[in-house]
Amino acid sequence: MASRLILASGSSVRARLLENAGVPFSIETAKLDEDMIRRSLEADGATARDIVDALAESKARKISNKHEGALVLGCDQVLEFNGKIYSKPDSQAELRTQMQELRGHQHRLLSGAVICRDGVSVWRFIGQVRLNMRDFSDAYMDDYIMRNWDNVRHCVGGYMLEAEGVRLFEKIDGDYFSVLGMPLVEILSYLTLNGELPQ
Repeated sequence: MASRLILASGSSVRARLLENAGVPFSIETAKLDEDMIRRSLEADGATARDIVDALAESKARKISNKHEGALVLGCDQVLEFNGKIYSKPDSQAELRTQMQELRGHQHRLLSGAVICRDGVSVWRFIGQVRLNMRDFSDAYMDDYIMRNWDNVRHCVGGYMLEAEGVRLFEKIDGDYFSVLGMPLVEILSYLTLNGELPQ
């Protein structure tokens, strides 16, 4: 008998990915101070990979401790460029600065997923995507931010690949779902191989 699956995320994009894949689940958002966790890990010299894994696990574990027997999926995403970890922009000015730094270069987007049961991690995966941002003009950048701010303010890097954000790039090397914030194929494979989804 399949276990109950809980998505420990308030992301509408992640929920839509699971819905579109026909996966039954419920949602319970994990309330965490992600910025504090990230800053603490960075101060300790943690890598981008360590940070995304820790954030995803923290979300899954927090909800898992409240739901005996359920599988709880936590996800997070980190953007890394030249050794710097980028967070979601707090303002249009901050997004403009981020885009100025990233344009014309390649950056890494790490998408982590952890599944917990009874407060214990039972599976984890980190997808990595390399994205080459084109060298767009200041005029296009300013117009893009003005048009898209309400939609991208909660996106690390300030772009949604499934929307106008795709126009910011000249090359993308990696999994599309990981760019959206969830390594969906690997999650579905784990659930299927472990009898949580039909073979």
